[in-house]
Amino acid sequence: KRRVEVRDASGLGTQRLAAGGLAEAEKLARKALRLDPSAVDAYTVLGAVESRRGNLEAAGTHYRKAAELAPGNGDVLNNYGAWLCANGYPAEALVWLDRAMAVTAPGSRASALANAGSCALRSGQLERAEQDLRKALELDPVHPAALAQMAVLSFEQGRLLQARAFAERRLAAAPADASVLQLAVRIEQGLGDRVAASRYQQRLRAEFPEAVTDKTGEDPQ
Repeated sequence: KRRVEVRDASGLGTQRLAAGGLAEAEKLARKALRLDPSAVDAYTVLGAVESRRGNLEAAGTHYRKAAELAPGNGDVLNNYGAWLCANGYPAEALVWLDRAMAVTAPGSRASALANAGSCALRSGQLERAEQDLRKALELDPVHPAALAQMAVLSFEQGRLLQARAFAERRLAAAPADASVLQLAVRIEQGLGDRVAASRYQQRLRAEFPEAVTDKTGEDPQ
């Protein structure tokens, strides 16, 4: 009965989290942990709650606890690796992401590969970054994060036509975010396509006005 209660509380907490109910998600996760202090899913919910609240250190503590409790769960290891990479620990992140891939079925590694590629790119390991990102796209050709990071990598290496192709694929795969539109502006400016650059700038102003900087807010000359 207790196991069922823990499972139900954790599952409902995940649902509330997905619906944006952070306070209720936290309450349900803590209920699960009172019943079972080793409830991995509850720690994952708390990590996501604190992350969305901007409490990054607390989020990392919860993600690490979940990873330590479930060393054979690739999704849990991937979550902690992604948190490490996003918060300035790329070398340690790659260790955890490699662990995630080692315990994840080959056909289900797209997320961990995309995170590893992104982390390798941040740490300047360009060869590994491209290798991991391309593997992720072999498994999931429309993986938004892998497409976005391949666009970044291609742009940084001066492969502007390739960067454009990946940026366009990223924008077709999922709703835009500010960073991909900003990158698209820079790519088109680099290619000398003022019309395309202006089009992306207009989208950036309309969809993410708070993200417009002087650099991306000006019309290309």
